[in-house]
Amino acid sequence: MSIQPSIEKGYAAAKELYAAHGIDTDQVLKRLADVKISMHCWQGDDVRGFLFQDQELSGGIQATGNYPGAARTPAELRSDLEKAYSLIPGKHKLNLHAIYADTNEKVDLDQLEPKHFASWVEWAKANGLGLDFNPTCFSHPKSEDGFTLSHPDPAIRQFWIDHCKASRKIGAYFGEQLGQTCVTNVWVPDGYKDVPADRMAPRQRLKAALDEVFAEPLNPAHNLDAVESKLFGIGSEAYVVGSHEFYMGYGLQNNKLICLDAGHFHPTETISNKLSSLALFADGILLHVSRPMRWDSDHVVTMDDELLDIARELVRGDLLGKTHIGLDFFDASINRVAAWVIGTRNTIKAVLRAMLEPIEALKAAELEGDYTTRLALTEEFKSYPFGAVWDYYCATQGVPVREAWLAEVKRYEADVLSARGQEALSKA
Repeated sequence: MSIQPSIEKGYAAAKELYAAHGIDTDQVLKRLADVKISMHCWQGDDVRGFLFQDQELSGGIQATGNYPGAARTPAELRSDLEKAYSLIPGKHKLNLHAIYADTNEKVDLDQLEPKHFASWVEWAKANGLGLDFNPTCFSHPKSEDGFTLSHPDPAIRQFWIDHCKASRKIGAYFGEQLGQTCVTNVWVPDGYKDVPADRMAPRQRLKAALDEVFAEPLNPAHNLDAVESKLFGIGSEAYVVGSHEFYMGYGLQNNKLICLDAGHFHPTETISNKLSSLALFADGILLHVSRPMRWDSDHVVTMDDELLDIARELVRGDLLGKTHIGLDFFDASINRVAAWVIGTRNTIKAVLRAMLEPIEALKAAELEGDYTTRLALTEEFKSYPFGAVWDYYCATQGVPVREAWLAEVKRYEADVLSARGQEALSKA
């Protein structure tokens, strides 16, 4: 593979600087190549899916904007995903929601089977990707009152239990077929807009429902279950049944992965500070990396302080082996393919920056009470040339260096996405 001399030269200079602190950049890039990011499919079509495309979004979920070119079919979504993956270094995963089933059969959520996702498996095999999965407990007539697994009506509650059971089997099918463990994550929007009279009963129902959902043991090499909390949502401002405390207790007691979503906590609360504590007690952690603004608005991930702190905790605490990193954002106001590329590249970049820090020297200074050295090294390394290492990594992985990827996305927009936009306008 031919690499531009300027990139080679920049990398050589950076390698020498980092080596002075005992950091082997070649080894770092080998470690980085093993980090898989689970990119979320729902950025590509504004969380519409293919089963119920006329159903209004619900569950506190809102995609704003009308940028042209949203995917309307599984084939269009896969085309967009392929373009995004071609601009992102490394081999990764795709996170699917149940509403993205690829079938001509009229099927409801509780009747889904692996066969309805066979085309996704074949596509993932062809592209060397793993698959993760989520039951879709929102945007459905049986969730319109804001309750699913904790619903007071036993029949409606059973519908959602059966859907989550079916989702676990689909996840196990993904893992068995692809040879990569599928993480099947359960999140429900259940809650009240105003202060409830009874906080206990819905949580009792949710616990019993989850016990039924997870009753059948599945091969952990094929499927790992995760549970995800939320602080509040649109329509559940006062009370969410599946709070952080609820799911932390449930996950620890039942050996489930606990999902921490960057947008699901108080505005001043960060998930980076939770990782070291949770890792001591949980078998594994699932991350939904997002960027909240004002509320759980799921903006495209930028390389901000919290993203960097999450990456530092994963690297410094040696948590990459037990943490599954997924993305969760959707922005309909910008090019959707670009959103994937920006968010995923930033997440990988943050992990690289964390790997390029003098971790042992920082820890040693801290143990010795030399906080001056700790602060000085931390600050000086912020201006070390990690960008030269990133450029070299992209070049060796065969993807565009720096902002060159944007021209590829613009070409794709002109050739593919704009035509979809024109078709949508002509039908309107």
